[in-house]
Amino acid sequence: MSRVSTSGKIKKSITELVGKTPLLELVNYAKANQLEAEIVAKLEYLNPASSVKDRIAKAMIEAAERSGQLKEGVTIIETTSGNTGIGLAAIAAAKGYKLKIYIQDNVSEERTKVVRAYGAEIYPFSVVPEVVEAIERTEGDFVEIVNVFKEVVVDKEENVLFLNQLDNASNPKVHLETTGPEIWEDTDGQVDIFVATIGTGGTVSGAGAFLKSRNPNIRIVGVEPAKASIATPANPDIVEITGVHRFSDAGEARTPANVHTHVIDEYIEVETSQAYEAARKVAKSDGILVGTSSGAAIWAATELAKRPENKGKRIVTILPDTGLRYLSTDLFE
Repeated sequence: MSRVSTSGKIKKSITELVGKTPLLELVNYAKANQLEAEIVAKLEYLNPASSVKDRIAKAMIEAAERSGQLKEGVTIIETTSGNTGIGLAAIAAAKGYKLKIYIQDNVSEERTKVVRAYGAEIYPFSVVPEVVEAIERTEGDFVEIVNVFKEVVVDKEENVLFLNQLDNASNPKVHLETTGPEIWEDTDGQVDIFVATIGTGGTVSGAGAFLKSRNPNIRIVGVEPAKASIATPANPDIVEITGVHRFSDAGEARTPANVHTHVIDEYIEVETSQAYEAARKVAKSDGILVGTSSGAAIWAATELAKRPENKGKRIVTILPDTGLRYLSTDLFE
């Protein structure tokens, strides 16, 4: 028997725990690197399933419920490099939905284990030859890969709902409605530069748009991998920054709908080795254990902080996920 909560502080579902993550100034890191600008990190790994993707998982599922697309008996399907799948698995478990995740090959083993722990089914892309062919043929054109996936997987199944985080309006919308306002409120509107890695595009597009609506002078910076840190058919063994993608030179046809390029003022390239270096440094300086994408965000924020014109400014960046998701990799070796 469940007691009636009179305090209002006892939650009934993990969906109530998503968002309102804290901001932390990286004081020791800034001192160690002799930075004269302030770097403030939004600790998204403190969401219930340990990443920023919990926000879009909840938003996409609840939007589908409201529209009537998602109801009892419907199975959710999604493609992911990891964190969206984990967030969806957690929210689906809490709400009682079945979930099938198709995940990028060669991600850290923690990702697949966590998805299974939540009770979802998980399949590597390699079980779908047409998707593998599309990846190789287009060298990672996500728009084309999703189109192929829909044709050869989604369209052949019954009672399924493909959420499609790359083209789901709930993705940037939830960051417009929550992430951006949280940053604005917690800084009392004192933000000069906002930095976020580009994955599906939702974080930088949504939060960036909100911040610019409050102050058009806030500079929005997207972080993407340098070309040398992107695996290709000729160099498939390159270690990538998982979940971070390059769209600055992709062209409109190859850019997902949720990457709102008009919001982004500047792109900063980061090598995988630089992302590793920053993640390792901040763990030792400030006791923050974060993943490779967070390392990339910190490295980009550091480069911005070094610019003379940014002396005394406040740079806010998103740390997308926990370093505990990378212990099977060489990130902290």
